[in-house]
Amino acid sequence: MTPHVYFFGEGRAEGDRTMKAVLGGKGAGLAEMTNLGIPVPPGFTIAAAMSVAWLQKEAVPPSLRDEVAAAVKRLEAATGKRFGDPTAPLLVSVRSGAPVSMPGMMETILNLGLNDETVEALARASGNPRFALDSYRRFLQMYGDVVLGVSSQDFEHLLRAKRLTEGVHTDSELSADALRTLVGEYKRLVRSATGDDFPGDPTEQLWGAIHAVWNSWTLKKAVDYRRVNQIDERMGTAVTVMTMVFGNLGETSGTGVAFTRNPSTGERHFYGEFLVNAQGEDVVAGIRTPLHIDEMAQRLPAAYQQLLTTQQRLETHFREMQDLEFTVENGTLYLLQTRAGKRTAAAAVRIADDMVREGLITPVDAVRRVVPDQLDQLLHPVIDATVNATPLTVGLPASPGAAAGVAVFDPDAAEQRGRAGEAVILVREETTPEDYHGMVAARAVLTSRGGMTSHAAVVCRGMGKCAIVGCKEMEVDLTHRRFAVHDKSIFEGDWITLDGATGRVFAGDLPTVPSEVVRVIHGTRPAAQAPLYQSFSRVLGWADDVRRLRVRANADTPKDARIARGFGAEGIGLCRTEHMFFEGDRITAMREMIVARDEAGRRRALGKLLPMQRHDFEGIFEAMEGLPVTIRLLDPPLHEFLPHGGEDSKHLARGLRITRVELSRIVDSLRETNPMLGHRGCRLGVTYPEITEMQARAIFEAAVKAQRRGIKVLPEIMIPLVATVEEFRNQRLIVDGVADQVLGGMGEAVPYLVGTMIELPRAALTADRIAEAAEFFSFGTNDLTQTTFGLSRDDAGRFLPEYVSKGILPADPFQVLDADGVGRLVRMAVTDGRNTRPSLKAGICGEHGGEPRSIALCHGMGLDYVSCSPFRVPIARLAAAHAALADA
Repeated sequence: MTPHVYFFGEGRAEGDRTMKAVLGGKGAGLAEMTNLGIPVPPGFTIAAAMSVAWLQKEAVPPSLRDEVAAAVKRLEAATGKRFGDPTAPLLVSVRSGAPVSMPGMMETILNLGLNDETVEALARASGNPRFALDSYRRFLQMYGDVVLGVSSQDFEHLLRAKRLTEGVHTDSELSADALRTLVGEYKRLVRSATGDDFPGDPTEQLWGAIHAVWNSWTLKKAVDYRRVNQIDERMGTAVTVMTMVFGNLGETSGTGVAFTRNPSTGERHFYGEFLVNAQGEDVVAGIRTPLHIDEMAQRLPAAYQQLLTTQQRLETHFREMQDLEFTVENGTLYLLQTRAGKRTAAAAVRIADDMVREGLITPVDAVRRVVPDQLDQLLHPVIDATVNATPLTVGLPASPGAAAGVAVFDPDAAEQRGRAGEAVILVREETTPEDYHGMVAARAVLTSRGGMTSHAAVVCRGMGKCAIVGCKEMEVDLTHRRFAVHDKSIFEGDWITLDGATGRVFAGDLPTVPSEVVRVIHGTRPAAQAPLYQSFSRVLGWADDVRRLRVRANADTPKDARIARGFGAEGIGLCRTEHMFFEGDRITAMREMIVARDEAGRRRALGKLLPMQRHDFEGIFEAMEGLPVTIRLLDPPLHEFLPHGGEDSKHLARGLRITRVELSRIVDSLRETNPMLGHRGCRLGVTYPEITEMQARAIFEAAVKAQRRGIKVLPEIMIPLVATVEEFRNQRLIVDGVADQVLGGMGEAVPYLVGTMIELPRAALTADRIAEAAEFFSFGTNDLTQTTFGLSRDDAGRFLPEYVSKGILPADPFQVLDADGVGRLVRMAVTDGRNTRPSLKAGICGEHGGEPRSIALCHGMGLDYVSCSPFRVPIARLAAAHAALADA
């Protein structure tokens, strides 16, 4: 029979030394450290599957209680202590531990096993009644909150009142007598709130804690975290029960959190924080501002040296930067956790690069270690160093980046205002897991308390969000929704700017400049002076070595094309010609064409546009020398180019020498009930073939001019919104005819392709016919999603979030490509098209081309390339590599 409970060190499986799916990340790490001989307090783990059964209201195996009881007996034998023993009581912690790290999102209970008798035994055994009573009041508060549902704030109110009456500033200054009185007050609070006495039986306490940890899988903060980080809801959480060790026994004890490398920058040095005479939640929750780990060398030198050796051993063993939790009890070091550490994007690429050069991992490992979406952080702007502004205050730079927004003082307000489109910065004394939804909505997080390993710091680093913590000069007043630094107050709604790289906080909205990586791409900083860019470039180079999918960019100007190429784009997958018509005098010529009374008038106006388009195309060909450039012919309906009243209409009528009434009549005649499905795309070219002729001529003349300058050009002309092969043949005939005229007349040969944008279900369903004439397919997944779902992208945002939250849809289909519907159409079109034309090139050019899950789907469907915005190109390159590695 497969066991459901594993003592630390048990359960190692062939080919999977950590058994994360069974033991969860925490339990697996503890088992591995035990087997390595690293000092870990004895304990056991209940398999994650048990929480799934419990939450799905299935029967938890009757044998589980027996297995837990047997594990407790083993703990008693290992420690020489017994549950509930009035002379030598066994105390344990009960913690969650999902297979994927979810820091702070589920529940933990410390000091379980204490009651009115065992607390006296702990006082006698330790010779420290104050320590015993402090541990008891902590347990009462944790258990009361997590298991019994008594508000933690009610306990905090009693604790604050006790500090006031005793005339002390910190909890650690409370005397044993004060703590004894506080314990009584806590117990009365529990009875008042629940109607029952606090449970004294340790076994009852243990099962209450186990059930609470299981139930914490469904807490809002945990659900939000899984949604944001795309974690499978079906994993469940393991429960780890561990013998308590105490960091709050006095000056020879302490607790801390550390990383084997800097999680913000990736630098190779031991990094962390600790507190003397404290328990673990004091560090993580930011209850006290901790000391830098280096100070531990003076306070607890022997334990510090052992910790240094252990952290290096663990990093070498796991071949990964580790996040450690430890406790020192009377000078003896214990490790309570090891896991892969959360890190910023800058740290991720640097650590991956460094570990390859150190021989710890391979380049393929390095590619796997960096999350594609993380790279977006490296492209975020930073505060302009030339700005002459005095900071309000300076805190700890917990997570880099620059962010400006209005100050907001509670997570619900942050979520509401963020959804409304406001830029908000969440300001708190310290954050707790209950603040997670507000942290997701905020541009940045600012706290007055906490350290570099506090909840705010760890969560924001994982999300790639700017955070500054531990601003000691800052007084946060939640009642009046303001914070003050000396005589300066910032109220809710006031703008502030955070510099996450330096920890500086400014009043107002400060200007920003491009990041180091972007400055290198723009050519304003030499690559040799940009170490982060060098690591970024090497990791992406390794990604390029393993990916199959090519990555192109959506770019409409030579400037965008140069930026895209700097980011590694391998061509342009979508050049939208209509965007060229909105600049300067071009819009006037375009409007002349639209309001012209006949073909001759349209051709005169198009003649003005021809040299403008030709110039743009030549610049794009130059920027993309030697790479394919896919140019989409005019797509939007004509009314989008016309003014709808006001001064623009007045000036246009005067310039065209027509009356405003006549102009209004023309505009009205072009209006459509549903323009997205109206007179647009290839339908314009069918109705007005002179538009297609002008654009094709501009493309081929630009190609010849560029080619004569020694530039290799590879134009691909894309006919948009095709529903039938007859539409495509009609437009291709025009394009080929112009090509013959231009290339023949100029005596040049330019290789080119003509293909179509598949954005209608009918086109996907008849792809075999369309491929008879089309040489490539580019899937316009934005419109294909709209036409497949019957949804308007502009309007669906009002209700799609509710579809996702209720599980009707797994994700917003405009953000993540719908595999079952839209994806099936794409797969069918690619297969049918290649059955007709085996050499058919296929890619996508919608927003999905830069989204990692959609890129994985495109890889699986056999597409040749994805195309995305220039700043998503690095993400797409890495995501394509991840898809190839997952496939392999």
